[in-house]
Amino acid sequence: MEELNITKIVDYGDSNIITLEGLEHVRRRPGMYIGKLGDGSHVDDGIYVLLKEVLDNCIDEYRMGAGKMIDVRISDGHVEVRDYGRGIPLGKMIDAVSIMNTGGKYDSKAFKKSVGLNGVGLKAVNALSSSFVVESFRDGQSRRAEFIQGKLLNDSDILDNGNERGTYLYFIPDETLFTGYKYQDEFIETMLRNYAYLNTGLIINFNGKKIHSKNGLLDLLNENMTSDPLYPIIHLKDEDIEIAFTHSDQYGEEYYSFVNGQHTTQGGTHQSAFREAVARTIKEFYSKNHELTDIRNGIIAAVAISVEEPIFESQTKTKLGSRDMSPTGGLSVNKFISDFLKKELDNFLHRNSETSGILLQKIQDSEKERKAIAGITKLARERAKKVNLHNKKLRDCRFHYNESLTKDEKKNEAIQGSCIFITEGDSASGSITKSRDVNTQAVFSLRGKPLNSYGLTKKIVYENEEFNLLQAALNIEDGIDSLRYNKVIVATDADVDGMHIRLLLITFFLQFFPDLIKKGHVYILQTPLFRVRNKKETIYCYSEEERMAAMAKLGVNPEITRFKGLGEISPDEFVHFIGKDIRLDQVTLKKEDAVQDLLSFYMGKNTSERQNFIIENLVVEEDV
Repeated sequence: MEELNITKIVDYGDSNIITLEGLEHVRRRPGMYIGKLGDGSHVDDGIYVLLKEVLDNCIDEYRMGAGKMIDVRISDGHVEVRDYGRGIPLGKMIDAVSIMNTGGKYDSKAFKKSVGLNGVGLKAVNALSSSFVVESFRDGQSRRAEFIQGKLLNDSDILDNGNERGTYLYFIPDETLFTGYKYQDEFIETMLRNYAYLNTGLIINFNGKKIHSKNGLLDLLNENMTSDPLYPIIHLKDEDIEIAFTHSDQYGEEYYSFVNGQHTTQGGTHQSAFREAVARTIKEFYSKNHELTDIRNGIIAAVAISVEEPIFESQTKTKLGSRDMSPTGGLSVNKFISDFLKKELDNFLHRNSETSGILLQKIQDSEKERKAIAGITKLARERAKKVNLHNKKLRDCRFHYNESLTKDEKKNEAIQGSCIFITEGDSASGSITKSRDVNTQAVFSLRGKPLNSYGLTKKIVYENEEFNLLQAALNIEDGIDSLRYNKVIVATDADVDGMHIRLLLITFFLQFFPDLIKKGHVYILQTPLFRVRNKKETIYCYSEEERMAAMAKLGVNPEITRFKGLGEISPDEFVHFIGKDIRLDQVTLKKEDAVQDLLSFYMGKNTSERQNFIIENLVVEEDV
């Protein structure tokens, strides 16, 4: 008889049933409301979600025709936001910021096509702040309240206050949750500019800097494109929809999508509808059997729509789930966007023959290249399947998720929390593999140095085994919408060869998958250069300055080790560098970076020019 595996039953009774008071649930499970916590070093860290939740309310006021200015002031982690809208109704002001599922946006008469609908945003900010102050001005009166970690500390009487109107909010993210946090102005300015593009006429004052837009999504593309457009940007607008797009010589597709002023970084039903509709409209205009992928190749587009009571796939509102323009149905998001493009884009192409001619040439060039590599891609896919990625090249992760979530939420959370380390050689990949969190961290091992892909066509992605297998591991052959990991981390040795491999990989991404970098998925792993220790203490140093400080701290003749390769760091040590204290540098891309010029200079055939540059800027590292 088979022996039963009996586990001791844990007691479970009345005492285990807990009722959380007020906003305590937010503090216990902050990830449900703002995603990850973080320290502000990444754009999706929680402190930026807190700011966004406050700003969303200000934007909703503007969109309802109340208040044309928002003041934002951030200093030393203290945040102040002031709008000049209608102000929170004074009698319900405290409830609106401290009681879950309370808010004015359940009433579509008061707030049409707003971002926040579930009465959570400000409450989450309040609960996750060590100090939170709200003050509302309306109808010649005002009221002020102060909170600590979501608990009311002080509430003023309703006072007479002249003709001021609007809402003032002040908060300090709780450092017991957001350990060592710091706001990055660059991330905040990007957020504020997106609000300005979508709300022409709105003025946002950020620490004395004026941010506004006259031309909406046209300005957004002009200020974000890192490659030259092949034809002037097509800009189309109507009630509840705005679209801007062009093509460039870059590979892939690049989208910026928005709903009710909210930047949906993960797209959603509106972005999918646009991708389908824009390609089909162009195909029908030329009356030729073009492949939709050829039509979209190289497209750079922005789409914004307004929807009544939008449904998002998470509280952080990064992906639209709504299929209809209103909760009562009647018109789907897909049909709304499709009908608009069939009319407006078709008319535009008929009226602008020069643009339609350039666009047709771009489509034909993409078609020609696709057909030239069609046979190679088929063989490459088969080769990628035959190579056992999960054993030979890729040590995958388990994609850990919260069992209480829905199927879509589980998939989204799992991918958002995952990363893949791209390493050089078996030694480095072995150290990381033994140290990693198998639930969230995958490892891909390169064999030798990748090819310099600058100036080559996409044919090389399929001909080169390393590129082909890397593409398959990331699942980006058909674009980054299917990207398997949220963070793609380049983990190379801290020496000349490691730097070279890093540059070759970044060149590969810039050449063929630039959106991977533009959407903030590519990072560089920082590992310590030195270990300084004595019998009592060990200090890991990431720079020469840190090494000198460690030597001074530890006193006479400490042992100093210079790590020149990841394989030299034992798994027991490595676990500290890829855990909760991991140091990552995000690879970013801006319009002023002039990608083609950068690649041409650093990765092109101008060897002598580059050699002179290296000699003139050479920094010699002293032996230690």
